[in-house]
Amino acid sequence: MSFSSIPILDLSLADNPDTKPALLADLRHALLEVGFLYIKNTGIPSELIQQVITLGKSFFSLPEDEKLKCEMVNAPSFLGYNKLGMEITRFKTDWREQIDLSTPHPVPQPGDPLYRNLLAPNLWPDEAALPGFKEIYERYMLLMGDMSIRFTSLCAEAIGMPANAFDRFFDDAQQHKLKIVKYPDLDELGVDGAVEAQGVGPHKDSMLSSYLLQASNHRGLQVQNADGKWIDCVPIDGTFVVAIGQGMEALTQGVCQSTTHRVLSPQRGLGARYSIPFFQGVSYDATFESMNIPENVKALRQEILDRRGEKLDDIEFTFIKGMWSRLGEATLMNRIKSHPDVGERWYPELLKKIREQQAEEAKNAAAKDAAKQNGSIAPQVPTVQAH
Repeated sequence: MSFSSIPILDLSLADNPDTKPALLADLRHALLEVGFLYIKNTGIPSELIQQVITLGKSFFSLPEDEKLKCEMVNAPSFLGYNKLGMEITRFKTDWREQIDLSTPHPVPQPGDPLYRNLLAPNLWPDEAALPGFKEIYERYMLLMGDMSIRFTSLCAEAIGMPANAFDRFFDDAQQHKLKIVKYPDLDELGVDGAVEAQGVGPHKDSMLSSYLLQASNHRGLQVQNADGKWIDCVPIDGTFVVAIGQGMEALTQGVCQSTTHRVLSPQRGLGARYSIPFFQGVSYDATFESMNIPENVKALRQEILDRRGEKLDDIEFTFIKGMWSRLGEATLMNRIKSHPDVGERWYPELLKKIREQQAEEAKNAAAKDAAKQNGSIAPQVPTVQAH
């Protein structure tokens, strides 16, 4: 039986040696069986979280010309503002408006690898238009970065590794990223007669872990279990929703599970849904090496897969071994894939290669669909690209 709900873990239990073992056991269950969880008592001040929510929503109320001053297409870093419908997941448009930010970094130097274009200054909205926005979000990203490192150390312990097992994948140029996202409801989208629309399509997060602050009381986030059913991940005050990323799945040889999820646009009349996901990064210079996972933990994961009749997913786009020498190269290609307008302006040759690959993938997918209709192969739950 696959999971039917998302577990809630209290991180403050890690501070007490009497309660920490039970927390690690619950965390191991979440890592191996679900790949998604809520966490509470994370140490992030509640007043800061409220400021982040208020300023995040206020950004979308700025005049269009103010938002376009920090438009993503203006820089090769894939940081900045995106108008509604400017991002793509699984060949379909995501109906969301957003701004991408990251921990601060200087302009790349001449001769740096091309992927270091991702490490660049943010495109901030004008301070006069939105006072305090930059200061609050830089503080929030700093604290979230520290919290994410603490959480992944607990993940390492939960699967029988030293607490510092992931440290070698971090460096001084560490880039954590964040999105502020508005999902308009069906009325605002002007979609006639639709039962649902794609806020963001089915995908798995890349890197190690992601931490979603659900900034409005809307349903919409859904997680796909091993039976292919979509499980609601409803907003719960005082929590972050953690998604285990493909990076952690790859580095732990599939022991930690990265799970497919999506967002549906709010139903008409409910107003916009807001969310603020934070994405823990790893060094772009890191190579695709796996950790020495204890055999008993790998065996436990295999028992779960055998019980469900599953096989380990292929580690997807961002983490295909042998295709890229460094994580930064794979990440850059993934960003071009999601934001072809930026690719067209700054990376036209790489975009051309991606479109050739997509055409081949579409051809293969069409052939598989035809075979399914003819009954020659069994239906499967589709895997998706990193996003």
